[in-house]
Amino acid sequence: MPRTYLDAIEAVHRERAARDTRDWRERARGLRYDGPRLEDALRADTRVRVIAEVKRRSPSKGWLNEHLDPASLARAYAAGGAAAISVLTDEEHFSGSRADLEAVRASVALPVLRKDFTVSENDVVDTAEMGASGVLLIAAILSSEELRRFWHLATELGLSPLVEAHDAREVDLALELGARIIGVNQRDLHSFEVNPAHAAAIIADIPPHVVRVAESGLRGPEDVAAAGRAGFDAVLVGESFVTAVDPAAAVRAFADVDPAA
Repeated sequence: MPRTYLDAIEAVHRERAARDTRDWRERARGLRYDGPRLEDALRADTRVRVIAEVKRRSPSKGWLNEHLDPASLARAYAAGGAAAISVLTDEEHFSGSRADLEAVRASVALPVLRKDFTVSENDVVDTAEMGASGVLLIAAILSSEELRRFWHLATELGLSPLVEAHDAREVDLALELGARIIGVNQRDLHSFEVNPAHAAAIIADIPPHVVRVAESGLRGPEDVAAAGRAGFDAVLVGESFVTAVDPAAAVRAFADVDPAA
């Protein structure tokens, strides 16, 4: 099977984690997030909640918004009706940083999801130290044991783990943990094609108490409406917002969608 962008990114983070000698248990002692909860913010009414992403670049497309101001962008997202904000903190592949997340955290009252490639306990503790509300756990790059350990540590620290799944097996792993937020990436990891029908099929058996988040391939309000009709409670959108001339208006166009209308 050919290597993907995800394989290469995972390798870099695994190497970094192997060199990290910090004592995560000592670091985690007394640390607990007590701000606005990501899970609560994503509970949908008739409208699909929007997680707006601060994303400078992508490995496949290069720069999306090289000179963005994360604090200003976050305020625009909040003004547009975003329920939460996701921040890429991976430096090598996405040109993100801890500073980006901390700037967002200081500028808005919305919960913030740290979007990165969590491969160690220290990564989870870093997320809590940054002031993020949620941590991303990508099932495709974690063993079932790692997923279990990181999920439990995150919840002990008061974080809301978003478990990203790409197929039914990974969804089952998330449900076995007791995951309350599951993100389904609509993009195939190998072909990179977006397949909303596949994503909708994957979430069909997820119980209603679990928040279901659609990721990737959401380019317009019609995509949000389709995701809502398929059963998703929220959508995570980056490229369409960071490249928009008016990010607040772009978010508002998504946030105002009522799939039942």
